[in-house]
Amino acid sequence: MRLATILHAGTQRWGVVDGQQLWPLDHVWPDLRTALGDGLDAIRAALVQVSDALPLEEARLLPPIPNPEKILAIGVNYRSHREETGREATPYPAIFVRFPDAQVGDGEAIVKPFLSDRFDFEAELAVVIGRAGRHIAAADALDHVAGYSCFADNAVRDFQRHTNQATPGKNFDRSGAFGPWLVTADEIGDPAQLELVGRLNGEEVQRSSVGLLIFSVPELIAYISSFTTLKPGDVIATGTPAGVGMKRTPPLFMKAGDVFQVEISGIGTLTTPVIDEQKGGADAVDL
Repeated sequence: MRLATILHAGTQRWGVVDGQQLWPLDHVWPDLRTALGDGLDAIRAALVQVSDALPLEEARLLPPIPNPEKILAIGVNYRSHREETGREATPYPAIFVRFPDAQVGDGEAIVKPFLSDRFDFEAELAVVIGRAGRHIAAADALDHVAGYSCFADNAVRDFQRHTNQATPGKNFDRSGAFGPWLVTADEIGDPAQLELVGRLNGEEVQRSSVGLLIFSVPELIAYISSFTTLKPGDVIATGTPAGVGMKRTPPLFMKAGDVFQVEISGIGTLTTPVIDEQKGGADAVDL
């Protein structure tokens, strides 16, 4: 299944995507995060009772989980990216958090802050938790996954480097993206087989197999669940491969008018144009 959250006629809806239609299920559960707590089988059973679909062309795609309790992002988790940044190997994954309002959905504009000209792209695989757990063994970790999506973990590099904490550079309003939908785990199988591509203005800038992660999806779930309970709807952004703009000669940063895309085999393509933030704190996107 492809599960999506949309804005339709001014109302947030969610449901199952089939072609260019969405079969809504918000009459059963208020949002996708809540539905995931009851499991994918319950969602499939409820879908049988839906008789009317909404045309996606009349809707705006939102992040699949607009209200996650946690978004945990992994830094320097591909060997190729570790090598281009000159970082040393570490025994544990580097983890920082992203706030829900730092992401937009597919087709929406990401916002380049007026405070920086070092707005960098990062294509990633997002893992969405479906079954709660603490101290999850790596061997059991994929049983806790609801599905996968595309994620643009874009960074404002100078703010990221202000201290040894990445949080400021990763949480400018509407600087990243998540979508276009969640593809359920049963349709993906082993996430290590997925191919990840990042494109800027149609030109390929990043490519890697997810199998080249330093810390695999099961290892990330096992480690994260050792210190916090993972809950339905929680999101793990698994890291970006080599090719980021700050390590190019000359550097390649995003600017207004650019378009950044994240494509993952078996999932789809997340597309976001870039706009400038308006000085004074308000950006040019209707909220």
